Amino acid sequence: LIPVVWSVVLSFQHNDLQTPGQWAGLDNYRELIHDPVLMDSVRHTLVYTVLFVPITLVLSLLAAAALNRRIHGITVYRLAVFIPVVTSTIATGVIFTWLLNPDYGLVDATLAKLGLPTFGFFASPDSALYAVVIMTVWGWVGFGALIYLAGLQGIPGELIEAAQIDGCSKSGAFWRVQVPLLRPVTGFLVVWLTINSLQLFDEVYATTKGGPLHATTVVVYYLYQQAFQFFHAGYAAAIATVLFVVIVLITVVQLR
Repeated sequence: LIPVVWSVVLSFQHNDLQTPGQWAGLDNYRELIHDPVLMDSVRHTLVYTVLFVPITLVLSLLAAAALNRRIHGITVYRLAVFIPVVTSTIATGVIFTWLLNPDYGLVDATLAKLGLPTFGFFASPDSALYAVVIMTVWGWVGFGALIYLAGLQGIPGELIEAAQIDGCSKSGAFWRVQVPLLRPVTGFLVVWLTINSLQLFDEVYATTKGGPLHATTVVVYYLYQQAFQFFHAGYAAAIATVLFVVIVLITVVQLR
């Protein structure tokens, strides 16, 4: 609670983290409305969230369904899907920077060999944010799959057998019986992934540093710049406070 309260108090000050702060009232909050870079970062964060959350949910569900089988070596497959979750974010960023480099990256080299168009990925303002989405989806599908897998294994097998006796196919039983019963799991993941996406920072810091041309500057990265590059700590605290309130409101709505 101490850093949270201190951050709120800081948001009402002009503070550079080096000299005593001066009371600013609501000046920092008024400045938020007229900051074009902040507005762009909010838009980038929303676009990222709209793409990241549903894509991760769908791929996690499909991965969990594939892993919920009794086949030889299933433990190895489950481990392979979960490895990205425990991989260092910075290491992931470095690897994807190499893979998606437009000059020597493996992805563009493969596309060129196949005669397909290549992309700028992190180097292009038009595709950098989507490249971040690809990277973070890869990193979080394993977490979602693990949660969904636990949910699937908690569904009584008798329900599936009863559905199949009534003439339901295996895939039909999955979509009409299992998926509806996974609603609480889906609700948890929607909340968790939304909070995670609104607080996106590590992946941007490790790859694009908010560029090119602010194309991947999201709210938390912009907050970091204001606080620790420009030393506008009071203004950064105001951004953090507003983001905190927004996340709480979104979470309450999602839970209801």
